[in-house]
Amino acid sequence: MTCGRHASKIAARSSTGSEAGAPRHQYTHQTPTHRGYVPVTLDPASARFETLALHGGQVPDPTTRSRAVPIYFTTSYNFDSAEHAARLFALEEPGNIYTRIMNPTTDVFEKRMALLEGGVGALAVSSGQAAETLAILNILRAGDELVSSSSLYGGTYNLFAVTLPKLGINVKFVDSSDPRNFKRAITDKTRALYAESVGNPRLDVLDIEAVAKIGRDAGIPLIVDNTMPTPYLLRPLEHGAAIVVHSATKFIGGHGTSIGGVIVDGGNFDWANGKFPELTEPDPSYHGVRYTEAAGPAAFILKARVQMLRDLGPALSPFNAFQFLIGLETLPLRMERHSQNALAVAKHLKGHPKVTWVAYPGLPDHPSYKIARKYHSRGYGAMVGFGIKGGLEAGRRFINAVKLFSLLANIGDAKSLVIHPASTTHQQLTPEQQLATGVTEDFIRLSIGLEHIDDIIGDLDQALDQA
Repeated sequence: MTCGRHASKIAARSSTGSEAGAPRHQYTHQTPTHRGYVPVTLDPASARFETLALHGGQVPDPTTRSRAVPIYFTTSYNFDSAEHAARLFALEEPGNIYTRIMNPTTDVFEKRMALLEGGVGALAVSSGQAAETLAILNILRAGDELVSSSSLYGGTYNLFAVTLPKLGINVKFVDSSDPRNFKRAITDKTRALYAESVGNPRLDVLDIEAVAKIGRDAGIPLIVDNTMPTPYLLRPLEHGAAIVVHSATKFIGGHGTSIGGVIVDGGNFDWANGKFPELTEPDPSYHGVRYTEAAGPAAFILKARVQMLRDLGPALSPFNAFQFLIGLETLPLRMERHSQNALAVAKHLKGHPKVTWVAYPGLPDHPSYKIARKYHSRGYGAMVGFGIKGGLEAGRRFINAVKLFSLLANIGDAKSLVIHPASTTHQQLTPEQQLATGVTEDFIRLSIGLEHIDDIIGDLDQALDQA
């Protein structure tokens, strides 16, 4: 079968930037000499995270010699001949066809994310919601079940509780503080486990190794949303997760300018174990290709690109991909400052007379502190939650009084942000569902930015004084 024989080349190129057989995740960097630009091969095994965040996945443009990644604003690409076009469409040869499926700017972002998370390949899409939706629909179909943590972003909870059941996919919600709850919920129809590495907004930390082992013992992958810590603070694939998803809108972009998402395939799961016909049965749209045979460990991400992205269409704009590449260059520096400021804010709020409780994984009295210490070696992230004396009305007065903080529905900006989840991001949930996700009427969520810590604390204090 022609397409099956050559699809592995597509998978290899889309995940590593080189033809099949080349060293995994190697990339080239070109250095000027008196003779021109000479390619130098860099091995990510010896390159640190900070270096990969700047250089990973890029070969500087050989024509213009632009050091920055160019923005390829094009919908489509010239074919060399009718025969060349036919080979591309049949997956017999790697190459660009249409920007909905692949774009050179987006390709660099995908390769860099795969390197930073430690996966075999990545797929960038139009939003974090699109990333988690494609990741699930890539392996689940009507009649299947998903077991998910209940500690979720409100949009994810609605997707799982309302939309997926309309497609015939049943979702069971469990309390992820005890990994055994996942095991109790698994049936012969379960095809994936899902959780956020750090729950939004509850800020509970998942015991990834324990949940991943439960899934693997049952032949089921764990999909982890790693938006909150980013790969700089936590790499779920190293702890047994099979797939990682991100809302790149948040800390990856880092400046509140672009919407996007990304899926990273760990290449560490046996998709041919009999539970995933979507990956093992022939795909008639490619003349019967079987993704597990054609792409091996990269089967998941290849199918997500050439079938799911092709058919559903949530493509990432190349301009947004460029913005995310810029964001990645400073990700390590930003996450360090976010974490330092957030810890200082959490400690300050603990002693404030108008604060009833504080949630931050870096505080020793946080329920997830021991697990957070196990998985986070560089800091505990930017997010802080607290309860305000006086409940809902006091919370409204506080939010209306802040001056430095911005009231908006986002996290991960360089600027400090605030929101009241019960009346905004989790408003559509029932009171019972809100409690399950950790949302109470007195709860204020802070996304701590990069401003000077004295200015951040000063604004919180003056707003609390007016609450």
